[in-house]
Amino acid sequence: MNPDLEKLQPYPFEKLNALKSGVTPPDLPHIALSIGEPKHATPGLIAAALHEHLDEGLSSYPLTRGLPALRAVIAAWLTRRFALPASSVDPDRHVLPVNGTREALFAFAQAIVDRERPAIVASPNPFYQIYEGAALLAGATPHFIPCTAATGYLPDLDSVEPATWEACQLLYLCSPGNPTGAVIPQAMLQRVIALAERHDFIIAADECYSEIYVDEQRPPAGLLQAAAALGNTDYRRCVVFHSLSKRSNAPGLRSGFVAGDAGVLAKFLRYRTYHGCAMPIQHQHASIAAWSDEQHVRDNRQQYRAKFDAVLDVLDGCLDVTLPDAGFYLWPRTPGSDEAFARELFARQHVTVLPGRYLSRDVDGSNPGADHVRMALVATHDECVEAAKRIKQLVTAINESTRRVS
Repeated sequence: MNPDLEKLQPYPFEKLNALKSGVTPPDLPHIALSIGEPKHATPGLIAAALHEHLDEGLSSYPLTRGLPALRAVIAAWLTRRFALPASSVDPDRHVLPVNGTREALFAFAQAIVDRERPAIVASPNPFYQIYEGAALLAGATPHFIPCTAATGYLPDLDSVEPATWEACQLLYLCSPGNPTGAVIPQAMLQRVIALAERHDFIIAADECYSEIYVDEQRPPAGLLQAAAALGNTDYRRCVVFHSLSKRSNAPGLRSGFVAGDAGVLAKFLRYRTYHGCAMPIQHQHASIAAWSDEQHVRDNRQQYRAKFDAVLDVLDGCLDVTLPDAGFYLWPRTPGSDEAFARELFARQHVTVLPGRYLSRDVDGSNPGADHVRMALVATHDECVEAAKRIKQLVTAINESTRRVS
Protein backbone atom coordinates (compact mmCIF):
# COMPACT_ATOMS: atom_id res chain seq x y z
CA MET A 1 0.00 0.00 0.00
CA ASN A 2 1.06 3.58 -0.54
CA PRO A 3 2.59 4.59 2.81
CA ASP A 4 1.45 8.17 2.30
CA LEU A 5 -2.12 7.00 2.93
CA GLU A 6 -1.16 6.74 6.60
CA LYS A 7 -0.47 10.47 6.66
CA LEU A 8 -4.11 11.33 5.91
CA GLN A 9 -6.13 12.58 8.85
CA PRO A 10 -9.72 11.48 9.34
CA TYR A 11 -12.02 13.57 7.18
CA PRO A 12 -13.87 16.34 9.10
CA PHE A 13 -17.15 14.48 8.98
CA GLU A 14 -15.56 11.34 10.41
CA LYS A 15 -14.42 13.48 13.36
CA LEU A 16 -17.90 15.00 13.60
CA ASN A 17 -19.54 11.57 13.71
CA ALA A 18 -17.16 10.53 16.47
CA LEU A 19 -17.97 13.72 18.41
CA LYS A 20 -21.71 12.99 18.19
CA SER A 21 -21.31 9.31 19.01
CA GLY A 22 -23.26 8.22 22.07
CA VAL A 23 -25.34 11.41 22.17
CA THR A 24 -29.12 11.08 22.16
CA PRO A 25 -30.61 14.32 20.78
CA PRO A 26 -34.05 15.63 21.76
CA ASP A 27 -37.17 14.72 19.83
CA LEU A 28 -36.88 17.67 17.46
CA PRO A 29 -36.53 17.57 13.66
CA HIS A 30 -32.85 17.37 12.84
CA ILE A 31 -31.37 20.39 11.05
CA ALA A 32 -28.00 19.86 9.36
CA LEU A 33 -25.85 22.94 8.84
CA SER A 34 -22.65 20.93 8.66
CA ILE A 35 -22.24 19.87 5.03
CA GLY A 36 -21.89 22.39 2.20
CA GLU A 37 -24.30 20.53 -0.06
CA PRO A 38 -26.72 22.91 -1.82
CA LYS A 39 -30.37 22.06 -1.28
CA HIS A 40 -32.01 24.67 -3.49
CA ALA A 41 -33.84 23.19 -6.47
CA THR A 42 -31.67 22.29 -9.43
CA PRO A 43 -32.88 24.39 -12.39
CA GLY A 44 -35.15 22.54 -14.79
CA LEU A 45 -33.01 23.42 -17.78
CA ILE A 46 -30.34 21.01 -16.51
CA ALA A 47 -32.75 18.09 -16.21
CA ALA A 48 -34.27 18.95 -19.58
CA ALA A 49 -30.87 18.87 -21.29
CA LEU A 50 -30.02 15.57 -19.60
CA HIS A 51 -33.28 14.06 -20.77
CA GLU A 52 -32.92 15.39 -24.31
CA HIS A 53 -29.46 13.84 -24.70
CA LEU A 54 -30.02 10.76 -22.58
CA ASP A 55 -29.35 8.28 -25.37
CA GLU A 56 -26.54 10.24 -26.96
CA GLY A 57 -23.06 8.82 -26.70
CA LEU A 58 -23.88 5.72 -24.66
CA SER A 59 -22.19 3.52 -27.26
CA SER A 60 -18.90 5.44 -27.31
CA TYR A 61 -16.36 6.84 -24.87
CA PRO A 62 -16.49 10.61 -24.25
CA LEU A 63 -13.31 12.57 -24.93
CA THR A 64 -11.30 13.71 -21.91
CA ARG A 65 -11.05 17.23 -23.32
CA GLY A 66 -14.86 17.43 -23.65
CA LEU A 67 -17.17 18.68 -26.37
CA PRO A 68 -15.98 21.71 -28.34
CA ALA A 69 -19.37 23.33 -27.66
CA LEU A 70 -18.90 22.97 -23.90
CA ARG A 71 -15.41 24.42 -23.96
CA ALA A 72 -16.67 27.33 -26.07
CA VAL A 73 -19.52 28.09 -23.67
CA ILE A 74 -17.15 27.99 -20.70
CA ALA A 75 -14.66 30.31 -22.43
CA ALA A 76 -17.46 32.75 -23.23
CA TRP A 77 -18.74 32.63 -19.63
CA LEU A 78 -15.28 33.26 -18.19
CA THR A 79 -14.76 36.19 -20.54
CA ARG A 80 -18.11 37.79 -19.60
CA ARG A 81 -17.98 37.08 -15.89
CA PHE A 82 -14.43 38.29 -15.28
CA ALA A 83 -14.25 40.96 -18.00
CA LEU A 84 -11.32 39.23 -19.70
CA PRO A 85 -9.91 40.53 -22.98
CA ALA A 86 -11.82 39.25 -26.00
CA SER A 87 -10.39 36.02 -27.42
CA SER A 88 -7.82 35.73 -24.64
CA VAL A 89 -9.42 32.46 -23.48
CA ASP A 90 -8.98 29.90 -26.24
CA PRO A 91 -11.48 27.05 -25.74
CA ASP A 92 -9.00 24.58 -27.22
CA ARG A 93 -6.02 25.63 -25.10
CA HIS A 94 -7.22 27.29 -21.92
CA VAL A 95 -10.27 25.22 -20.87
CA LEU A 96 -10.70 21.64 -19.67
CA PRO A 97 -14.02 20.22 -18.39
CA VAL A 98 -13.77 18.09 -15.24
CA ASN A 99 -16.04 15.97 -13.06
CA GLY A 100 -16.45 18.55 -10.33
CA THR A 101 -13.75 20.61 -8.67
CA ARG A 102 -13.07 18.15 -5.84
CA GLU A 103 -11.76 15.51 -8.23
CA ALA A 104 -9.81 18.06 -10.26
CA LEU A 105 -8.26 19.84 -7.27
CA PHE A 106 -6.94 16.52 -6.01
CA ALA A 107 -5.70 15.32 -9.40
CA PHE A 108 -4.01 18.62 -10.14
CA ALA A 109 -1.39 18.18 -7.42
CA GLN A 110 -0.60 14.68 -8.70
CA ALA A 111 0.19 16.16 -12.11
CA ILE A 112 2.02 19.29 -10.93
CA VAL A 113 4.32 18.16 -8.13
CA ASP A 114 7.86 17.24 -9.15
CA ARG A 115 8.79 14.33 -6.88
CA GLU A 116 12.46 14.55 -7.89
CA ARG A 117 13.00 17.43 -5.50
CA PRO A 118 11.59 18.49 -2.12
CA ALA A 119 8.17 20.04 -2.68
CA ILE A 120 5.88 22.22 -0.62
CA VAL A 121 2.21 22.62 -1.42
CA ALA A 122 0.85 25.66 0.38
CA SER A 123 -2.77 26.36 1.23
CA PRO A 124 -4.87 28.57 3.50
CA ASN A 125 -5.61 27.46 7.06
CA PRO A 126 -8.51 26.71 7.64
CA PHE A 127 -8.98 25.00 4.30
CA TYR A 128 -10.87 22.53 2.12
CA GLN A 129 -9.37 19.20 3.20
CA ILE A 130 -8.74 18.01 -0.37
CA TYR A 131 -5.75 20.37 -0.59
CA GLU A 132 -3.90 18.61 2.20
CA GLY A 133 -4.72 15.11 0.97
CA ALA A 134 -3.67 16.00 -2.56
CA ALA A 135 -0.35 17.34 -1.32
CA LEU A 136 0.44 14.31 0.84
CA LEU A 137 -0.44 11.76 -1.83
CA ALA A 138 1.64 13.68 -4.37
CA GLY A 139 4.65 13.22 -2.07
CA ALA A 140 4.75 16.88 -1.04
CA THR A 141 4.82 18.60 2.32
CA PRO A 142 1.78 20.77 3.14
CA HIS A 143 2.38 24.28 4.42
CA PHE A 144 -0.56 26.04 6.06
CA ILE A 145 -0.95 29.82 5.76
CA PRO A 146 -3.05 31.21 8.62
CA CYS A 147 -6.33 33.00 7.89
CA THR A 148 -7.44 34.75 11.06
CA ALA A 149 -9.61 37.67 12.10
CA ALA A 150 -6.45 39.79 12.26
CA THR A 151 -6.00 39.42 8.48
CA GLY A 152 -9.69 39.60 7.62
CA TYR A 153 -9.60 35.81 7.25
CA LEU A 154 -7.33 36.21 4.22
CA PRO A 155 -4.09 34.22 3.88
CA ASP A 156 -1.30 35.91 5.81
CA LEU A 157 1.27 35.99 3.02
CA ASP A 158 3.72 37.87 5.22
CA SER A 159 3.92 34.89 7.56
CA VAL A 160 5.53 32.74 4.84
CA GLU A 161 9.32 32.65 4.91
CA PRO A 162 11.23 33.19 1.63
CA ALA A 163 12.70 29.67 1.90
CA THR A 164 9.18 28.25 2.02
CA TRP A 165 8.18 30.15 -1.13
CA GLU A 166 11.36 28.85 -2.81
CA ALA A 167 10.38 25.24 -2.07
CA CYS A 168 6.73 25.82 -2.99
CA GLN A 169 5.60 24.13 -6.20
CA LEU A 170 1.87 24.66 -5.84
CA LEU A 171 -0.27 27.15 -3.94
CA TYR A 172 -3.96 26.47 -3.40
CA LEU A 173 -6.16 29.53 -2.91
CA CYS A 174 -9.85 29.55 -2.11
CA SER A 175 -11.81 32.71 -2.82
CA PRO A 176 -14.52 33.14 -1.71
CA GLY A 177 -13.12 31.20 1.19
CA ASN A 178 -14.37 27.94 2.63
CA PRO A 179 -15.24 28.21 5.52
CA THR A 180 -14.78 31.94 6.12
CA GLY A 181 -16.47 33.50 3.08
CA ALA A 182 -13.61 36.01 2.74
CA VAL A 183 -12.91 37.30 -0.77
CA ILE A 184 -9.31 37.88 -1.83
CA PRO A 185 -9.04 41.38 -3.39
CA GLN A 186 -7.63 41.71 -6.89
CA ALA A 187 -4.53 43.52 -5.63
CA MET A 188 -3.73 40.61 -3.32
CA LEU A 189 -4.21 38.12 -6.16
CA GLN A 190 -1.74 40.15 -8.18
CA ARG A 191 0.72 40.02 -5.32
CA VAL A 192 0.39 36.22 -5.32
CA ILE A 193 1.02 36.14 -9.07
CA ALA A 194 4.20 38.16 -8.52
CA LEU A 195 5.30 35.68 -5.85
CA ALA A 196 4.64 32.78 -8.23
CA GLU A 197 6.79 34.42 -10.88
CA ARG A 198 9.59 35.15 -8.43
CA HIS A 199 9.62 31.71 -6.81
CA ASP A 200 8.48 29.49 -9.70
CA PHE A 201 5.24 27.91 -8.51
CA ILE A 202 1.74 27.34 -9.90
CA ILE A 203 -1.41 28.89 -8.40
CA ALA A 204 -4.54 26.74 -8.18
CA ALA A 205 -7.45 29.05 -7.39
CA ASP A 206 -10.54 27.25 -6.11
CA GLU A 207 -13.33 29.64 -7.12
CA CYS A 208 -16.32 27.32 -6.77
CA TYR A 209 -18.18 29.81 -4.51
CA SER A 210 -17.57 32.79 -6.81
CA GLU A 211 -21.19 33.07 -7.94
CA ILE A 212 -22.74 33.32 -4.47
CA TYR A 213 -22.20 36.86 -3.23
CA VAL A 214 -24.03 39.66 -1.46
CA ASP A 215 -23.77 42.69 -3.74
CA GLU A 216 -24.88 42.26 -7.36
CA GLN A 217 -22.68 45.22 -8.29
CA ARG A 218 -19.54 43.75 -6.70
CA PRO A 219 -18.92 40.15 -7.77
CA PRO A 220 -15.72 38.61 -6.38
CA ALA A 221 -12.61 39.09 -8.48
CA GLY A 222 -10.98 36.03 -9.99
CA LEU A 223 -7.38 34.97 -10.53
CA LEU A 224 -7.58 35.19 -14.33
CA GLN A 225 -9.09 38.64 -13.99
CA ALA A 226 -6.18 39.73 -11.82
CA ALA A 227 -3.69 38.24 -14.28
CA ALA A 228 -5.27 39.98 -17.27
CA ALA A 229 -5.17 43.33 -15.44
CA LEU A 230 -1.40 42.82 -15.15
CA GLY A 231 -1.15 42.16 -18.88
CA ASN A 232 -0.67 38.43 -18.27
CA THR A 233 -3.22 37.42 -20.90
CA ASP A 234 -1.70 34.00 -21.46
CA TYR A 235 -2.54 33.41 -17.76
CA ARG A 236 0.95 32.12 -17.01
CA ARG A 237 1.12 30.15 -13.72
CA CYS A 238 -2.59 30.76 -13.09
CA VAL A 239 -5.21 27.99 -13.07
CA VAL A 240 -8.79 28.39 -11.81
CA PHE A 241 -11.36 25.77 -10.80
CA HIS A 242 -15.11 26.35 -11.19
CA SER A 243 -18.11 24.14 -10.57
CA LEU A 244 -21.85 23.92 -11.19
CA SER A 245 -22.41 22.37 -7.76
CA LYS A 246 -22.85 25.65 -5.89
CA ARG A 247 -23.57 28.03 -8.76
CA SER A 248 -26.41 25.91 -10.18
CA ASN A 249 -27.37 23.68 -7.22
CA ALA A 250 -26.22 20.62 -9.14
CA PRO A 251 -23.75 18.73 -6.91
CA GLY A 252 -24.95 15.41 -8.32
CA LEU A 253 -24.07 16.44 -11.86
CA ARG A 254 -20.36 16.38 -10.98
CA SER A 255 -19.52 19.06 -13.49
CA GLY A 256 -16.93 21.79 -13.45
CA PHE A 257 -13.94 23.04 -15.37
CA VAL A 258 -10.30 24.03 -15.07
CA ALA A 259 -9.00 27.04 -16.99
CA GLY A 260 -5.83 29.07 -17.33
CA ASP A 261 -2.20 28.52 -18.31
CA ALA A 262 -2.27 26.58 -21.59
CA GLY A 263 1.06 24.86 -20.98
CA VAL A 264 -0.03 23.61 -17.58
CA LEU A 265 -3.40 22.44 -18.91
CA ALA A 266 -1.75 20.53 -21.75
CA LYS A 267 0.20 18.49 -19.21
CA PHE A 268 -2.86 18.13 -16.97
CA LEU A 269 -4.82 16.82 -19.97
CA ARG A 270 -2.12 14.20 -20.54
CA TYR A 271 -2.44 13.13 -16.90
CA ARG A 272 -6.23 12.98 -17.14
CA THR A 273 -6.11 10.95 -20.34
CA TYR A 274 -4.43 8.19 -18.34
CA HIS A 275 -6.58 8.90 -15.29
CA GLY A 276 -9.72 8.02 -17.27
CA CYS A 277 -12.10 10.67 -15.98
CA ALA A 278 -13.98 12.04 -18.99
CA MET A 279 -17.35 13.66 -18.31
CA PRO A 280 -20.39 11.77 -19.71
CA ILE A 281 -21.80 13.33 -22.88
CA GLN A 282 -25.22 13.87 -21.25
CA HIS A 283 -23.62 15.80 -18.40
CA GLN A 284 -21.72 17.91 -20.88
CA HIS A 285 -24.91 18.95 -22.65
CA ALA A 286 -26.54 19.72 -19.30
CA SER A 287 -23.47 21.81 -18.42
CA ILE A 288 -23.78 23.77 -21.66
CA ALA A 289 -27.33 24.68 -20.66
CA ALA A 290 -26.26 25.68 -17.15
CA TRP A 291 -23.28 27.86 -18.14
CA SER A 292 -25.47 29.56 -20.75
CA ASP A 293 -28.05 30.84 -18.25
CA GLU A 294 -27.61 33.47 -15.53
CA GLN A 295 -31.17 34.01 -14.31
CA HIS A 296 -31.19 30.88 -12.15
CA VAL A 297 -27.87 32.00 -10.64
CA ARG A 298 -29.27 35.42 -9.71
CA ASP A 299 -32.31 33.71 -8.18
CA ASN A 300 -30.00 31.43 -6.22
CA ARG A 301 -28.07 34.38 -4.79
CA GLN A 302 -31.30 36.03 -3.71
CA GLN A 303 -32.37 32.93 -1.78
CA TYR A 304 -29.09 32.93 0.13
CA ARG A 305 -29.35 36.66 0.84
CA ALA A 306 -32.80 36.16 2.33
CA LYS A 307 -31.52 33.36 4.57
CA PHE A 308 -28.48 35.35 5.71
CA ASP A 309 -30.70 38.32 6.58
CA ALA A 310 -33.16 36.20 8.55
CA VAL A 311 -30.55 34.10 10.39
CA LEU A 312 -28.31 37.04 11.30
CA ASP A 313 -31.36 38.93 12.57
CA VAL A 314 -32.06 36.07 15.00
CA LEU A 315 -28.40 35.72 16.05
CA ASP A 316 -27.82 39.46 16.49
CA GLY A 317 -26.29 40.02 19.92
CA CYS A 318 -26.12 36.27 20.51
CA LEU A 319 -22.98 35.13 18.70
CA ASP A 320 -19.91 36.93 17.40
CA VAL A 321 -20.83 36.51 13.73
CA THR A 322 -20.99 38.76 10.67
CA LEU A 323 -22.26 38.56 7.11
CA PRO A 324 -19.54 36.99 4.93
CA ASP A 325 -18.36 38.63 1.73
CA ALA A 326 -19.57 35.64 -0.29
CA GLY A 327 -20.36 31.94 -0.16
CA PHE A 328 -23.09 30.32 1.94
CA TYR A 329 -21.27 29.76 5.24
CA LEU A 330 -21.34 31.56 8.55
CA TRP A 331 -18.12 31.40 10.60
CA PRO A 332 -19.08 32.50 14.13
CA ARG A 333 -16.91 32.43 17.21
CA THR A 334 -18.24 30.10 19.86
CA PRO A 335 -18.68 30.67 23.58
CA GLY A 336 -15.93 28.31 24.63
CA SER A 337 -14.64 25.27 22.76
CA ASP A 338 -15.98 24.73 19.25
CA GLU A 339 -16.14 20.97 19.83
CA ALA A 340 -18.06 21.37 23.08
CA PHE A 341 -20.43 23.86 21.46
CA ALA A 342 -21.12 21.59 18.48
CA ARG A 343 -21.72 18.58 20.72
CA GLU A 344 -24.04 20.50 23.04
CA LEU A 345 -25.95 21.97 20.11
CA PHE A 346 -26.60 18.49 18.77
CA ALA A 347 -27.35 17.04 22.21
CA ARG A 348 -29.75 19.79 23.31
CA GLN A 349 -31.17 21.21 20.08
CA HIS A 350 -30.64 18.50 17.40
CA VAL A 351 -28.75 20.90 15.15
CA THR A 352 -25.48 19.85 13.54
CA VAL A 353 -22.65 22.28 12.81
CA LEU A 354 -18.99 21.58 12.08
CA PRO A 355 -16.27 22.49 14.61
CA GLY A 356 -13.80 24.87 13.03
CA ARG A 357 -10.76 22.98 14.29
CA TYR A 358 -11.77 20.07 12.03
CA LEU A 359 -11.11 22.31 9.02
CA SER A 360 -7.73 23.55 10.27
CA ARG A 361 -4.35 22.31 11.41
CA ASP A 362 -2.31 23.24 14.47
CA VAL A 363 0.69 25.34 13.50
CA ASP A 364 3.13 26.59 16.14
CA GLY A 365 0.63 25.71 18.84
CA SER A 366 -2.25 27.62 17.28
CA ASN A 367 -5.29 26.43 15.35
CA PRO A 368 -7.04 29.26 13.44
CA GLY A 369 -10.27 27.29 13.27
CA ALA A 370 -10.51 26.72 17.01
CA ASP A 371 -13.45 28.35 18.79
CA HIS A 372 -15.34 28.76 15.51
CA VAL A 373 -17.96 26.61 13.87
CA ARG A 374 -18.99 26.43 10.24
CA MET A 375 -22.69 26.79 9.53
CA ALA A 376 -23.79 26.03 5.97
CA LEU A 377 -27.04 27.82 5.19
CA VAL A 378 -28.07 25.20 2.67
CA ALA A 379 -31.27 23.99 4.33
CA THR A 380 -34.62 25.61 3.58
CA HIS A 381 -35.26 29.18 4.70
CA ASP A 382 -37.57 28.05 7.49
CA GLU A 383 -35.13 25.37 8.69
CA CYS A 384 -32.26 27.88 8.79
CA VAL A 385 -34.34 30.30 10.84
CA GLU A 386 -35.45 27.52 13.18
CA ALA A 387 -31.83 26.43 13.58
CA ALA A 388 -30.83 30.01 14.44
CA LYS A 389 -33.54 30.14 17.11
CA ARG A 390 -32.32 26.90 18.65
CA ILE A 391 -28.72 28.15 18.57
CA LYS A 392 -29.83 31.29 20.37
CA GLN A 393 -31.56 29.17 23.02
CA LEU A 394 -28.37 27.20 23.60
CA VAL A 395 -26.17 30.30 23.80
CA THR A 396 -28.61 31.92 26.22
CA ALA A 397 -28.51 28.82 28.42
CA ILE A 398 -24.70 28.74 28.31
CA ASN A 399 -24.49 32.40 29.26
CA GLU A 400 -26.94 31.98 32.14
CA SER A 401 -24.98 28.98 33.43
CA THR A 402 -21.75 30.94 33.25
CA ARG A 403 -23.29 33.83 35.19
CA ARG A 404 -24.54 31.48 37.92
CA VAL A 405 -21.12 29.91 38.30
CA SER A 406 -19.37 33.27 38.48
